[in-house]
Amino acid sequence: MRRFLSCFYIVIFGCLVGCDLDAINSPYAEQQVKENTLYSSFALRPKHLDPARSYSSNEVQFTGQIYEPPLQYHYLKRPYELMPLTATEMPAVHYLNEAGETVDENQEEIAFSVYTITIKPGIEFQPHPAFARDEKGSLLYHALTDAALADIQTLSDFEQTATRELVAEDYVYQIKRLASPKIHSPILGLMSEYIVGLSDYAAQLREMSKQGQGIDLRAGNLSGVRVIDKYRYEIKVFGRYPQLRYWLAMPFFAAVPWEADALYKQAGLIKRNITMDWFPVGTGPYRLTENNPNSRMVLEKNPHYRDDPYPSEGEPKDAENGLLTDAGQLMPFVDKVVFLLEKEQTSYWNKFLQGYYDVSGISSDSFEQAIQVGNGGDFGLSDEMVKKGVALRTAIGTSTYYMGFNMQDAVVGGLSDSAKLLRQAISIAIDYEEYISIFLNGRGIAAQGPIPPGIFGYENGEKGVNTYVYQWQDDRLQRQSLQQAKSLLVAAGYPAGRDVQTGEPLTLYLDVPASGPEARATFDWLRKQFQKLGIQLVVRSTDYNRFQDKMRNGQAQLFQWGWNADYPDPENFFFLLYGPNSKASHGGENAANYDNPEFDRLFEHMKVMPNTAERQVLINKMLVILREDAPWVWGYHPKQFSLYHSWNQNVKPNLMANNTMKYRRIDAGKRFALQQVWNRPILWPLLVLLLVIILLILPASWVYFRKNHKKMVLK
Repeated sequence: MRRFLSCFYIVIFGCLVGCDLDAINSPYAEQQVKENTLYSSFALRPKHLDPARSYSSNEVQFTGQIYEPPLQYHYLKRPYELMPLTATEMPAVHYLNEAGETVDENQEEIAFSVYTITIKPGIEFQPHPAFARDEKGSLLYHALTDAALADIQTLSDFEQTATRELVAEDYVYQIKRLASPKIHSPILGLMSEYIVGLSDYAAQLREMSKQGQGIDLRAGNLSGVRVIDKYRYEIKVFGRYPQLRYWLAMPFFAAVPWEADALYKQAGLIKRNITMDWFPVGTGPYRLTENNPNSRMVLEKNPHYRDDPYPSEGEPKDAENGLLTDAGQLMPFVDKVVFLLEKEQTSYWNKFLQGYYDVSGISSDSFEQAIQVGNGGDFGLSDEMVKKGVALRTAIGTSTYYMGFNMQDAVVGGLSDSAKLLRQAISIAIDYEEYISIFLNGRGIAAQGPIPPGIFGYENGEKGVNTYVYQWQDDRLQRQSLQQAKSLLVAAGYPAGRDVQTGEPLTLYLDVPASGPEARATFDWLRKQFQKLGIQLVVRSTDYNRFQDKMRNGQAQLFQWGWNADYPDPENFFFLLYGPNSKASHGGENAANYDNPEFDRLFEHMKVMPNTAERQVLINKMLVILREDAPWVWGYHPKQFSLYHSWNQNVKPNLMANNTMKYRRIDAGKRFALQQVWNRPILWPLLVLLLVIILLILPASWVYFRKNHKKMVLK
C-alpha cells in the first residue's frame, strides 16, 4: 500500500511539473505550427479536381492553386481587371467575315473572332511520375503491369518523377478534353455555342466512343482551336464574344499535359483512385501532396514554379494598408497549405479563437461574439477580437438575390402601365434594408439593379439610384414612402389591395425551394411586406426539382432566386433579362421571362463592347428601362465578412480570382507565440481535484498505516 501511495503521488507531481498541456490542446505538433504553413479547412470533400469537370467553389480552392490558365485577375485592383498569367500579354484579337477575310473590328459583317495567345517560355510542370522516362527516353509508367502495380497505392508510391516545359499544345489539349464524352464537362454546351467546331468535335468523339474506338485527343482535329507554334495557339469563336477573355482565367482553360491524362487512363490506377480527379498536375505555385478527404488535404510549394513577383500597384489605399510591402518579391510566400476536415462550424470557430486556424468567416451563431454594430449601422470588431488583434475584411459579393415576377403571368406580368405600377409598388413595399438587418445581421446592401459593386457598369451614390424605389436625400439613399407605394397601387387598379373591377382582394403566389424554421420566419416577414399594401401573399414551398419544373414551364407567378457571377462583366447579369434567354420560351436563364425589344437591342450592342464610357452610357439606358419595367424586386447584394489573425499579411478579398494563396504571407513565429499565450493550461481545477483526492485518500492511508504499525509492534 505504501508503494502504491508513493507511486500515486509521484505520478500526480509529474503531471503538474512535466506534462505539456499546450501540446494536448493543440491539433498540431509544435514543429508544424512553427513552419511556414497556412492552416485552413474544408467541410465537404472535393468531388472533382479535374479542371475539365470541376465547377464548385469547394473544388476551386484547390484547382485554382494547382492549374494555370493563360490569364488571371489582378489581385489588388478594383473593378476586377484581367492580366496575363502564363501568357506574355493579353490575347491578340482579329476579326473575319464569312469568306474568312480580315475585317475591321467596327464593321458589322464580323462572322468570327480569332484570339491568339502567346505563353511564356520556360514554365515547367510540377514533378509527376507521368513525365518520368527511362534511359532510352520511353515513359516509365504508361504501361503498368499487375506486378508493377503491386506496391502502388497512392501517387507518392511512384519512385521516380520528372517535369517538362509547358507548351501551347497543353492548352489546346485541355480544350479538346472539354468535348470528351468520358469527362462530361459542365461547360461543353455553352462553349459549343461559341468555339467553332467544338460541337462537331464532341459529336465525333461520342460516335467513336459508341463504336468502342480508342480516343486520342492529340490526333483529333478541332477546327476552331489550333497550335500555331511551340508557344502560340489560337481560338476561333463565332461572331463577337469578348467574354472569352474571362473564361481564359478559369481552370477550364488551364493547361493539362497529355502524359498525365494517358497515365491516369490505366485500369489499375483507376481501381486505386489514382486519377486526374484525385491527383491533379499543373504548373501552378502549389501541388497536391496529400489527399485524404476524411481527414486532411495538403498543398505544397511547386519546386519548379517560375519567378512570379508580387504586384507593384493597386488601389490608392493599398500602400497605406501594407498591401504593397512585398511589391516585386517572388511568390508564393507560404510553403504549405493544410486543409483539415471540419464538419461543425462551432468546432472551427473555437479553434480559430485559439489561433489554430488563420482565417475564419462569421456564422450567425458567432456574429455577436465577433462583431459589434454601431448606432449608425456601421460594423466594428468586438472587444474580444480587438484584444486578439484580429482584422476584419469585408467585400460586397459579386452576387444578386432577387424576387422575380413571371412576365408571362396575366396579373403581375406584361408591360402595360397597370402591371408596371403594380410591380413598382411591391418593390417599394418590400423593405430589403429591414430584411438585411433581420436575416443577414446587416451583411448586405440593397440592390439598385442587377449589377453588383465591383462589376463594370455599377455606379455609386446618387448616379446609381433606382428612383422608382429610392430617392437620394441628405447624401444618402432613402426608400420611397409607403404612401408612394399605395398611390402607385391605386393607379394600377388595386386600391387598398383590391381589384377595382371586382372588389376582390388581390392574392399573389410566391414559389420558393425552401422549408424549415428559418424559411418560415422569412415567409412570415414577406407576407407582412405585402400586407402593407393590403395584398395577400400565398407562399408555395416545394423541393428544388419541382421548383425548377415550375420555372421551366412558366408556372410560377412570383419566385425567389439569385445569381453568382461567372465573370466580372455586366453581360453576365443583363443576360438574365434578355428576351431570347427566356426560361419558359427558350430554356435560358431569363427566369422572369422578361421581353422588352428596346432592352434586347441595347443588350446585343452592349455585350460585345469594351469597358468604355460609351458602354457605360448604354448600360445606364438599359438600367432606366429595367427600373421602370421592374421585372425583379431588385433585392440585395450580400456582404462577405472574414476575420484574419494578426500574423496574416497581404490580405485583400478577391471574389473573382481563384489563385490567391500565392499572395498570402504568414508570420509563423508570431502565430506560435500567441498560441502559447492564448492556450496556457488552467491548472486550478486539477489542483482542486488533487486536493480532494488527497483529503479522501490520506485519512484512509493513515488508518491503514496505524493498523499495520500496531501489528508490527505486537510481533
